[in-house]
Amino acid sequence: MRAIKEARKFIEREPQTMAAQTLSRLVLALENQSPFSISEIYSLNYDQFNLALEILQEWRIDRYYASKVKLFDVSTQATEMSPGQGSTSNS
Repeated sequence: MRAIKEARKFIEREPQTMAAQTLSRLVLALENQSPFSISEIYSLNYDQFNLALEILQEWRIDRYYASKVKLFDVSTQATEMSPGQGSTSNS
């Protein structure tokens, strides 16, 4: 989560800059699953562009882990609902 932390610090330091606004819109679009024009990233300088790409990578990894947790929860609930199939009983 290095990129996400770095982006937060950058946005806090320079909230009015075009780069901070672009990164903010990217983060909000990712969180809200709303459209974001990828061409906005091209206006960033090289380091900021790489930061935007790292944010995308970290967001994707985080989403994967969140989905894995949800899958585990649903799987646990499903196995608890089906009697006699791999469940342990204290009867």
